[in-house]
Amino acid sequence: MYNLVQHSQDYIRRSPFHTCFSIHYLPIIKPSSLHRLLRFLSPILLPSPFHKTLTLVSAMALNPSDQASTGMFFPTQTPGTVLCCTCGVVMAPNPANMCVKCLRSRVDITEGLPRQAVVNFCPDCSSYLQPPNKWLRFNLDSQELLHFLVKRLHTRFSRLVTLTHAEFMFTEPHSKRIKIRLRVRREVMNGAILEQPHIVEFVVHDKLCLSCSRLQANPDQWVAAVQLRQHVPHRRTFLFLEQLILRHGAATRAVRIADAPHGLDFFFASRSHAIRFVDFVNSVAPVQYRTDKQLVSHDPKSNVYNYKHTFSVEISPICREDLICLPPKVAHSLGNLGPLVICTKVSNSIVLMDPFTLRVAYLNATQYWSDPFRPLLSSRQLVEYSILDIEPESDIVTVGGSRYQLAYVQVARMSDFSNVFTVKTHLGHLLNVGDNALGYDLFGANPNDMEMDKYKGLVLPDCVLMKKSYEEARARRSGKQRNFKLKRLDIEVEPTGGRKGEDDKRNDEYQKFIEDLEENPELRFNISLYKNDNYEPSEMGSSMADAEEIPSVPVEELVADLEGLDIGDGQDQE
Repeated sequence: MYNLVQHSQDYIRRSPFHTCFSIHYLPIIKPSSLHRLLRFLSPILLPSPFHKTLTLVSAMALNPSDQASTGMFFPTQTPGTVLCCTCGVVMAPNPANMCVKCLRSRVDITEGLPRQAVVNFCPDCSSYLQPPNKWLRFNLDSQELLHFLVKRLHTRFSRLVTLTHAEFMFTEPHSKRIKIRLRVRREVMNGAILEQPHIVEFVVHDKLCLSCSRLQANPDQWVAAVQLRQHVPHRRTFLFLEQLILRHGAATRAVRIADAPHGLDFFFASRSHAIRFVDFVNSVAPVQYRTDKQLVSHDPKSNVYNYKHTFSVEISPICREDLICLPPKVAHSLGNLGPLVICTKVSNSIVLMDPFTLRVAYLNATQYWSDPFRPLLSSRQLVEYSILDIEPESDIVTVGGSRYQLAYVQVARMSDFSNVFTVKTHLGHLLNVGDNALGYDLFGANPNDMEMDKYKGLVLPDCVLMKKSYEEARARRSGKQRNFKLKRLDIEVEPTGGRKGEDDKRNDEYQKFIEDLEENPELRFNISLYKNDNYEPSEMGSSMADAEEIPSVPVEELVADLEGLDIGDGQDQE
């Protein structure tokens, strides 16, 4: 007889002639354990004729609902019960032999746990203090706030109990109370594990953070200032930079933003915030900067100095659509590019293209500021031309992600049709006979550029076309709203004092910037355009022809305007 014992209560017997196979199954063995045992022993102990017998016997390991379908008799399994040693109630056995009520009456696992705590809250910037001096911003009833509050209790909880669950309880927003319900677990008498709820109430104390307290004492008080400047006759760069700042939340820590001649001033309550902002501007524009500091106060006893820091940041005067005559040294370093080139894109580097050969070169900030130069003509000097004839010279090619085609065109100024010019352009894929284009008039211009005088025998073209013009179609559509809108920074602008021309100039520049966004998809790539809820599509008819001719922003690129969105959520303050 062969005996195999897996547990203390089950064994298997098999006759010497392999003709008898019996299993003694006791109720104390789980059916799932018996079923696994039978499947394991099937290929070892039983030849193939006895597989059917094994299948019948293994039915004992099935669920009660499946056992009834086999027609066999199975003993009823009843879980064991004991009496509570204190109150005598029937219960399932446990190491303490006591029911839950008696255990809780004798042992309080929440003893020593705090039931009330204090959390400091800054009402001005909606941030919470994480001792000793770090402020974190959270939304009310958010998972981040719950994790922050539980972490405050973790040091005292971890020595006594194990935390298994946490959730907020409803409190009135104005009650200055935050309640959280915890479920804690702890080992009690003779190894029994007891779990019960525990409520902790946080009392919210209002306390201004360092930056807000300084602002309350003196709204003009700041520690670091960033003076952003670009010495050009327009503000197109700052309009685009404003949208980048809003998109990335780069100025959320600014105490104040003020308008200044040729730029903007950003004031911060911390030097580190100003450094972050300067790094952001350096990543999106070719800049150079220098720093300075001024002593405000000094405590000789503690040897503490308080300074005001100033960052003077200068942006390159080269802008998109500028016409440039490269200095000979720069042109030679770029592979004899140009010398007459146009700027097609400005980011942390400058993209230059020869409009007559479609050669492209990239100039980073270090290369530019080592040999700086200024544009020959800027976008405010563009002149409108009419296309009289066009003859493509080459096929359409893609250069730097944009499509171009070299072509010869006959053009005449809209203000003077007596002179007709034949020039070479890179806009052959956009222009057709009868269209209008904006370009630089070199025939009637008198450029005063020292770099141009260094090129002996340089012959300038009569004009350089820059882009297609939609002025006539826009004039027919004037007064109608667009399907998108832009957000603006809260900039303090000094009163113009009756200079109405200055306000009109700013409005015109903003409208030109909006038109550039519609015409150039690359400009819209890194900024956020929001849906205009007040937009109403124009009526059918002549407006359809204008809509097909004038570039517009697709609806797919627009995002919903969420007024309650806080870009700086979860960031720390110093």
